[in-house]
Amino acid sequence: MGRNKLYAILSSACAAGYIWLIIIYHRNVSLAIEPGVCLIKRITGVPCPSCGSTRSVLSILKGNFADAIFWNPFGILIMIILLIAPLWMVYDLASQNDSLYRFYIRAELFLKRTWIAIPAILLVLLNWVWNIAKGL
Repeated sequence: MGRNKLYAILSSACAAGYIWLIIIYHRNVSLAIEPGVCLIKRITGVPCPSCGSTRSVLSILKGNFADAIFWNPFGILIMIILLIAPLWMVYDLASQNDSLYRFYIRAELFLKRTWIAIPAILLVLLNWVWNIAKGL
């Protein structure tokens, strides 16, 4: 994937994430009420590994990190990406640099290593089991 395509995808994903958070935040949806957008859960009745991520990010925005971890630890990663990626892209575009793209390539190569990929997959599966056990 080229730099421009990566930046377009990241920009779109971050914009969609911010728009979704604004909609949910301003609707004053209680964290106890499921927003109900997960297609996997709607179709199968079983939560996916990312179920609870919106509630996790909303918990972070309210300063409640314990709840954020309970809802879904991936929410912390999502929040970090939502904060850092746009700033990094603006920096790269302003300085005519490609440091985010180079970081992405290095991260992709790192995650492809078996000794990293297998534990990462196991963590996702454990999170999924935890989401099911919590009854998300």
